[in-house]
Amino acid sequence: MNKFFFVLSFLFYCSISQAQDSSATVDPPKVESVKYTEKDIHVDSDTIEAKNFKQDFKKKYKDADFVYEYKAPEKGAWDYFKEWLASIFRRLFTFSNPEASLNFVAILLKTIAALVIIFVIYLIVKAIIAKEGQWIFGKNAHKKTIYYSDIEKNIHLLDFEKLIKESIAAGEKRIAVRYYYLWLLKVMAQNHYIEWDIEKTNSDYLYELQKPAHREEFMYLSYLYNHIWYGEFEIDETTFIKAENRFKKSLKTFSNE
Repeated sequence: MNKFFFVLSFLFYCSISQAQDSSATVDPPKVESVKYTEKDIHVDSDTIEAKNFKQDFKKKYKDADFVYEYKAPEKGAWDYFKEWLASIFRRLFTFSNPEASLNFVAILLKTIAALVIIFVIYLIVKAIIAKEGQWIFGKNAHKKTIYYSDIEKNIHLLDFEKLIKESIAAGEKRIAVRYYYLWLLKVMAQNHYIEWDIEKTNSDYLYELQKPAHREEFMYLSYLYNHIWYGEFEIDETTFIKAENRFKKSLKTFSNE
């Protein structure tokens, strides 16, 4: 039995060795070489048109879509200031990350800037109201009217003679003329030529006068007052003296009759 297995193993080994030798000695297939001649060369006769780039062609490629290498922008003094401010707020408050504190600082600075702008606008509007539009409309007469509105309300309690002397000493001739006119209204009201009311106009007082001479006198003085007070110029000494003399004469007329 052992001899039979020995013979069988020997035959199997010999067949494997023979198969390896036969496969090792097989040559690869030969490939025939190909020879080309001049007839086989194709010459391209098409003309080639040269393409030239424009000198400013690079300008078309400066958009963010053509930037392939991102460079972080350089930080300035303002950026360092915001980072410093953000670091302070990070110590005072609890932020999830540094970016959140920077966003808070950005919102805070914008809010402060808005408040400053609103405050500046408020100051400008206040200055315009205080000057009553002098530099817009070119007149400052209304400013004087508003400023002396309290005087109009209390003309019966004021010493106009004293106020006129003080105005002349200060060189305010236009204000002195205004005082003369209010003084005239005071005298006319005290002597019952008119009924005083701060809401009334000069025309209202004119129609209350009964005598034509009084109406003519008051009409001229009203014209004189409006021309001087609401004018855009300072009156000279000669004009003021003429106006002053006319007001003094009318004060005597309405005081004695």
